[in-house]
Amino acid sequence: MEFIGKKYKMVSSENFDDFMKAIGVGLITRKAANAVTPSVELRQDGDCYVLVTSSTFKTTEVKFKPGEEIDEERADGAKVKSVYTFEGNTLKQVQKSPDGMEVTYIREFGPEEMKAVMTAKNVTCTRVYKVQ
Repeated sequence: MEFIGKKYKMVSSENFDDFMKAIGVGLITRKAANAVTPSVELRQDGDCYVLVTSSTFKTTEVKFKPGEEIDEERADGAKVKSVYTFEGNTLKQVQKSPDGMEVTYIREFGPEEMKAVMTAKNVTCTRVYKVQ
């Protein structure tokens, strides 16, 4: 997996505000999140992985073992459960909130860019990141 350890910086974002509304993120947090350009890095730590999302607004680190459910705190502070799986160069995340809402994140890593497609309640957001 040649994308492990590479840092990707966001270059475009479509429908992010509507996506955040769909998952219940408040107005002030949405405004702050829309104003930043995050970077994403996937690291390996033994048989686990660490997904780091960093920006001037907030940095989050999620440590996971593929296929195992973990407790996670979203960037907006919401407590959720997630399962991460790899399919080739794609990292799929299925996230469930206590109210039963399911959100999917598909991150497709390439040699020069990473494309993230996030879906909740029939709202889809696409964000493209380039290698830094």
